[in-house]
Amino acid sequence: MHHKHANPSAAKGWYAGPWDGSAPIPIGYANAGIDDPHVHTRMTEVYLIACGTADVRIEHETIKVEAGDMLVVEPGEPHTFLSNSPDYFHFVVQTPGLSQDEIRAERCAVPRSRLDV
Repeated sequence: MHHKHANPSAAKGWYAGPWDGSAPIPIGYANAGIDDPHVHTRMTEVYLIACGTADVRIEHETIKVEAGDMLVVEPGEPHTFLSNSPDYFHFVVQTPGLSQDEIRAERCAVPRSRLDV
């Protein structure tokens, strides 16, 4: 069994993942949507919105997410968060479970122009 708390002063963090043997896939959280346009070549990200609202840009579409929503971002879909409410909080699950080195290698920054922002 593993039990961890989110750090309310951190923008985001990780509960568990393959890097420490606590879970076969990375499981994280964010207290804010981070505006960092990027794309994953191998990994799918599943966002589970627990509190608040956020505007997320995926490809050329802005999606408003709110508490209770799930958002799946597939490999090859460039994305970023544009804004969020002060009470925003989400969980994120990444699959497949990759090592930290593999995650760094498959995550690529993209220009804002690719998202039309």
